[in-house]
Amino acid sequence: MCDINEQDNIKSGIGTKIVPAHEAVGTILSHDITEIRPGEFKGRAFKKGHIIQQEDVAHLQRLGKENLYILEIQDDEMHENDAAYAIAKALAGSGIKMAGEPNEGKINLVAEKDGLLKVNRDALLNFNMVGEVMCASIHDNSIVKKDRIVAGTRAIPLVVKKSIVEEAVKIAEEAKGVLSINEIRKPKTGVVITGNEVYSGKIKDAFEPVIRKKIECVEGEILNVHFAPDNAEQIENRIKELLDSGADLIITTGGMSVDPDDVTRFAIRNLGVEEMHYGSPVLPGSMFLVAYINKDGMSIPILGIPACGMYASITVFDLILPRVLAGERIGRREIAELGHGGLCLKCEICRYPVCPFGK
Repeated sequence: MCDINEQDNIKSGIGTKIVPAHEAVGTILSHDITEIRPGEFKGRAFKKGHIIQQEDVAHLQRLGKENLYILEIQDDEMHENDAAYAIAKALAGSGIKMAGEPNEGKINLVAEKDGLLKVNRDALLNFNMVGEVMCASIHDNSIVKKDRIVAGTRAIPLVVKKSIVEEAVKIAEEAKGVLSINEIRKPKTGVVITGNEVYSGKIKDAFEPVIRKKIECVEGEILNVHFAPDNAEQIENRIKELLDSGADLIITTGGMSVDPDDVTRFAIRNLGVEEMHYGSPVLPGSMFLVAYINKDGMSIPILGIPACGMYASITVFDLILPRVLAGERIGRREIAELGHGGLCLKCEICRYPVCPFGK
């Protein structure tokens, strides 16, 4: 049986010609041929792309195939497998490779290493607007392991015009690969946990184990955990101490609300940060903060987690952390874009990242 695109090709004569079965030895079938033996077998007898052998002729004639549609490619056309190879090669950016050879015009792209998948969504849209070629990927900013399938691409008809393939390849090449993998660095993390109640020992801290677990998940190291009251100067001093100790990621907790004693974000601002963004269109995590401070020529990220980080298993922090560690600079636009898909459904059983949150 053949699909709709192949039927269209056969009817229009594009890429095919009719040849008597007894003259077809050495030619290539342009579509599958089905065999039905009542009560015994129903399925594919000859696969699209099969090269006809002398011993096949009698079999084909028994199936009633006196004439065959065989593949005929013009100078301005490409076979589906050749087209698939060309577009897959162009789509694959740094850290992406093809999984084997194209088969029936299809090929998968896989991660060459562990890291964060980056998808140039504008380029992917433009690529898929070309028509007769396609690429389907998993979500941008997915954390992937080596050899994970990240995309599938194919040439849709059996024979594709070279001009179409060239247009698609140009789009992908100008994007320097539509898909790429950025390595996630292992951070040396300094943590400042703020709040008078915790600092004085009146209540037990619940933030440290949460943060420690999330940093361990990215194979990072906790250099030190400092506790500070709701005092801007003391919070500043604790952050400075962590920076001086070699921390290349600072995490602060609490003090992000609008109450008079919530001063953490002011302490961060007073450090003379290069950039600071407070608030995100994500629930949970609307009072999240991201800032950058220069230390010995390095731009060190500071991530401020609001109180929701204690009781919500997944928050905006989980969306931002891997991107920061993959070297992405998070600004107001990157935060604003999280609004689409930024509502956690608070499922009874959390299945993140296999869910719509952050997508």
